[in-house]
Amino acid sequence: MAEPLTIARPYAEAAFQLAVDDAQHHGASQLAVWGEGLQALASVVQAPGAEALIANPALSAGQIAQAVIEIAGIGVGPIQGFVQVLAANERLSVAAEIAQLFEQARDAHEGVIDARVTSAFPMNDAQVADVVAVLTQRHGRPVKVSVDVDADLIGGVSIRIGDEVTDLSVRGKLSQLASALMH
Repeated sequence: MAEPLTIARPYAEAAFQLAVDDAQHHGASQLAVWGEGLQALASVVQAPGAEALIANPALSAGQIAQAVIEIAGIGVGPIQGFVQVLAANERLSVAAEIAQLFEQARDAHEGVIDARVTSAFPMNDAQVADVVAVLTQRHGRPVKVSVDVDADLIGGVSIRIGDEVTDLSVRGKLSQLASALMH
């Protein structure tokens, strides 16, 4: 059986193209509308009991699509048609992967940099905003940050953007010091 990401990829690409076309006619905010709609769809499909609804042989694909659309709160428009296509092709189960791939395409289209920040302690919203501001200024492009907590860092943060790692953690500094002392 094919991997969910493999199954989701053509649907995510189609959704992104539909969103871009929609944005050309109704403004760039349509990309955000599509992203939010796909995230809502993914949440509904991943909810407990959703699998039973999606796999119910007593319901037609149209009925399943309509139920999912109503539960997700997806407004009138092309996203509803997209959900109907997913239901007709029995692909609602990969909605989370479609939403993930859509967001990656959107980030690339908008020039957004994806940064993974690992902190020794949980970061509050103000601290995350400060990191985003510094990274945005440094790279000259918008930055989307995801934060993980790793107590093994002892203190500070480690920031990964693509292959570039900036290690500002205590563990990293101790490792550098140990390496310098050995040479």
